[in-house]
Amino acid sequence: MKLNLFKKSSGAPNKDHVKTSKAQPVRVWSNVELKKFAHLFSGSVVNLSGWEDQDKQGRRYKDYFTGASEYVVTNYTPSHASSGLQEMILDLEADLPESMVNRFDVVLSHTNLEHIFNVFKAVENHCRISRDIVIIIVPFIQQQHETNEFKDYWRFTPTCLRKLYEINGLTTVYESFTNQPNKVNYILSVGSKHPERWAGKFPEFTELKQICPWVS
Repeated sequence: MKLNLFKKSSGAPNKDHVKTSKAQPVRVWSNVELKKFAHLFSGSVVNLSGWEDQDKQGRRYKDYFTGASEYVVTNYTPSHASSGLQEMILDLEADLPESMVNRFDVVLSHTNLEHIFNVFKAVENHCRISRDIVIIIVPFIQQQHETNEFKDYWRFTPTCLRKLYEINGLTTVYESFTNQPNKVNYILSVGSKHPERWAGKFPEFTELKQICPWVS
């Protein structure tokens, strides 16, 4: 397991990283969704496999969590950005050390699970790392995208994410999807170990079903 607590980004370039590009509409959508509730959370926040923590609109996701007392980014290998962010090297497919269990109050996972083959282990680790909240953003419809460094394995449904939360002891408290015909579509899902804390803070939960009916 690759684990190094805590390491500042080295700034050393990784030649196979995909260059950060302008935000596509689906990224803008997920940013707007995240801004709706990120300010509600306090305590320690971690962005898992968050690379440079960029929202591709000129900000970092760290800026969204205004109530955070600590903010950490994990990556499988060191980020090439000399950003000064607190960075942890972490393999999401490996067993967690006990020191990482319930380490953070909030876990953010933005479009990384599709690139992890052992997705069941990765989601288990997402949930074990968190004391309460897990925020997962994943593609429902997207073209295959990969490099020599990372592959593209999975697409997800809302039902899948609800079940992944359930088997790891979380309850879904919020979910939404892009709903843009003939475009990339993401799902955003929030799970909690203490859903009673969030009653009235999120809209009343309704399960997404039969999304993207325009697909034929």
